[in-house]
Amino acid sequence: MANTPVQGLDPMAPGVTPLDREWLRRAVRSTLDEDLGGYPGRDVTSFATISPSDNVTAHLMARQEGVVAGLAVLPEALAQVAERFDMPAASVSFDVADGTRVRAGDRLAVLTAPVQVLLIAERSLLNLASRASGVATATRRFADVLEGTGAMVLDTRKTTPMLRELDKYAVRAGGGTNKRMGLYDVAMVKDNHVVAAGSISAAVAAVQEMFPNVLIQVEADTFEQAIEAVDAGARFLLLDNMSNEHMARVVQAVRARESEIGRVELEATGTVTLDRAAGIAATGVDYMSVGALTHSAPILDLALDLVTR
Repeated sequence: MANTPVQGLDPMAPGVTPLDREWLRRAVRSTLDEDLGGYPGRDVTSFATISPSDNVTAHLMARQEGVVAGLAVLPEALAQVAERFDMPAASVSFDVADGTRVRAGDRLAVLTAPVQVLLIAERSLLNLASRASGVATATRRFADVLEGTGAMVLDTRKTTPMLRELDKYAVRAGGGTNKRMGLYDVAMVKDNHVVAAGSISAAVAAVQEMFPNVLIQVEADTFEQAIEAVDAGARFLLLDNMSNEHMARVVQAVRARESEIGRVELEATGTVTLDRAAGIAATGVDYMSVGALTHSAPILDLALDLVTR
């Protein structure tokens, strides 16, 4: 692959588990295939109107206030386009790293590339970076409200299909914490599993028997279900759609037993909004999960502005 020299800051969020590079390579390739009609594909407008020898410098700009994420897609997309069409490599210099708060008008990066490379990659890289930055921005709003409370905001599996790795990285860049990545790494006993198994206790026992080394999380809608889950051996409870008062009662009861049974992690889930976040944290839960971080976050408006020709 054509190399894209990267200068300035490392685009990955400092102190955060980085975006998987192999996943990024595959995702960018698929995104370019979609836009170009396969591999290598074609950009009929740019090929017809722009000389392959023309070069340009462009600035990646923020058009609104927020938190940026996904900036590593820039050099990856430019490098893949250059390789597809046997064009000279591009260069990228970053002014900010993922996780940075930006304002409208802030410059995020400087890109120097053949014009065709830049215009072919433009929409793909903007779609991915704008999406990730929107998720990071939504997450940061919750993280700011929860700062100092001891509670953390979690994401869910309600991610964009095929973009889960990016969505969950953006949550980390925005100051949130990832929950399970999929169905394979954590057992989550929900209402339908309870119905199928016959009871919470039966569902927990079945998971423990088949997958003894897998963490079990149990969703509880009532005080009684929460206590049954703890008695069954669950040490991570999801307190689903509870009022703050109801939640505080569960937290108090579970905490009172921890000297005997060990630490139990408690998560508020369902109808968790930014307005409720501080009140939920005050109940003493460890986490609150917010599907809206990834299923409803609007993009952060980013743009590529050509500055020389």
